[in-house]
Amino acid sequence: MMLHQAFAAAFSLLICTATLAGSGKEWPVFGGNWDHQRHSPSTQITPGNVGQLDLAWEFDTGVSSSFQATPIVVNGIMFVSLPFNHVVALKADTGKLLWRYTHDRIKDRPMCCGPANRGVAVSDGKVFMGTVDSRLLALDARTGQKLWDIDVTKGEQGVQEDAATLGSQLDTQGGKLEVSGASGAGINMAPMVFDGKVIVGITGVGYGLHLDSPDPDAPLGAVVGIAGNYGRRGFMAAYDVNTGAMAWKFDTVPDQGWEGKFTKATFDGVVLPRNIEEEKAKAAQYPDAWKFGGGSAWSTPAIDRDNGILYFGTGNPSPQMEGSSRPGDNLYTASLVALDVRTGKLKWFYQQVPHDMWGYDVASPPVLFTTRHEGKAVKAVGQAGKTGWFYVHNRITGELLFKSEAFVPQHNMFTLPTEQGNVIYPGVIGGSNWSPVSVDEQRRMVFIAGIHWPVKYQLHELKAKGNKPALKYSSMSPIEDGEKYGLLSAIHLDTGKLVWQHKVNAPLIGGVLSTQTGLVFSGEGSGEFFALDSSTGKRVWQHNNSAGVNAPPIAYEVSGKQFLAVAVGGNKLFGFKQGQTIKAWALRVK
Repeated sequence: MMLHQAFAAAFSLLICTATLAGSGKEWPVFGGNWDHQRHSPSTQITPGNVGQLDLAWEFDTGVSSSFQATPIVVNGIMFVSLPFNHVVALKADTGKLLWRYTHDRIKDRPMCCGPANRGVAVSDGKVFMGTVDSRLLALDARTGQKLWDIDVTKGEQGVQEDAATLGSQLDTQGGKLEVSGASGAGINMAPMVFDGKVIVGITGVGYGLHLDSPDPDAPLGAVVGIAGNYGRRGFMAAYDVNTGAMAWKFDTVPDQGWEGKFTKATFDGVVLPRNIEEEKAKAAQYPDAWKFGGGSAWSTPAIDRDNGILYFGTGNPSPQMEGSSRPGDNLYTASLVALDVRTGKLKWFYQQVPHDMWGYDVASPPVLFTTRHEGKAVKAVGQAGKTGWFYVHNRITGELLFKSEAFVPQHNMFTLPTEQGNVIYPGVIGGSNWSPVSVDEQRRMVFIAGIHWPVKYQLHELKAKGNKPALKYSSMSPIEDGEKYGLLSAIHLDTGKLVWQHKVNAPLIGGVLSTQTGLVFSGEGSGEFFALDSSTGKRVWQHNNSAGVNAPPIAYEVSGKQFLAVAVGGNKLFGFKQGQTIKAWALRVK
């Protein structure tokens, strides 16, 4: 690879991410800072001059597919992971390509959940990335050359759901659906680096059987739940930044006691439709259910450096939506989990939905801030749930301080499927899906990208045939002819009350950026990249793009000039037009 002299000079000043994360002028970690607040302290772009934003540069990645990555900016260099785990390094002020890494994916290892990657970590002169084929890589930040490459699952992908099991009944929409994914093991989260360790977790272990339309512009067709031993259990782990040697590992499903207490309600008091006596009676029939228990580590962890605690969310139990073969609470799935960041030992967990049957996994990354509770300042961790509530906890003890008012409509939640189909929302889509939130502590608000998209939760049965017994399974399908839209919501950090909401035509997926000057940026599947006034929620600027803006935006400065940047690549799962560019905006020169 050719190494530009200017690039080499810039990297002679490369220092560790921990120091850079405090500067506020660049974007050195996934969430902008260690607290994952995605809040820019730069003051050049304001509500008064945001209308003067112009496109500063754009880079054609050459890879057109669902794009979810957060760019990382260190010393004026932007590092971006592309779909299928390619990586580019660009000059952050011009978009000029400095180097490109092309990933050599293991061909016989299927992608469970699509090609998207959510970003890299940059530290110690290295670029770290998890891959869809469940590897963790370290690249030389100066050249893009691979330094080390480890297989974090050693090929143990778990058991995939078999579409052939459902025979002709797989065709739930008149022959218009095809299998697009099933349980497996990969990595799509952006890693975090702390104390000489790179920390990352595996995903897809309870993904379930996904059915999509062959039409590339059509959205998700259905998610199917089948009883049985499908998937594997997930984990979060730490690896040495220099060698890739594992330092610790936390399994998201314990090998003892994953049944929990057979609770009849969520920790915050929502009664669940569970037959506890029947579950307890069946528990002995499924002694090995934990081995296939799911609990993907979907979200990049936030790290409280002062207290040495790492926070992340876990996925749904496996098999997805079908609980008959996994009696019990299914710990620690669908939970916010706190670990000792140096040892990986469990500090506490909060299971949002015990024995989840609805796909209410904890997907949006956690965020750290200080809240006022009962007259006192409390160090808190918050998480925007697929359930439609923002949960706020004491970050030391895990105590739920409060959950917010609902930021999306809620109907028939926590009800079981019927043969006719039970309409619920939010369902498997969310609430808030994987999109990261933004926090403005000065204005006391968290900004959440939300989804309203009703789904039909339906029960099916294959009749007994020959020596094969009858098979019941469930499906959850978006209702295409119903109303669906997105809501960008501002919620008060101390009360959980809604301050304002901004409605858009399509579900919001991608993420949010706020600024010290009082702006909130996000993007739409139709291609609009827009800014709101953070006090009122009024739209004050937008730029139209040819593909969906469904990745998290960032802000940074180079040589005293502020830029905004975002990947413009759409999202196949939601039916948003795909593209292949990274774009940056700055104030026009007068």
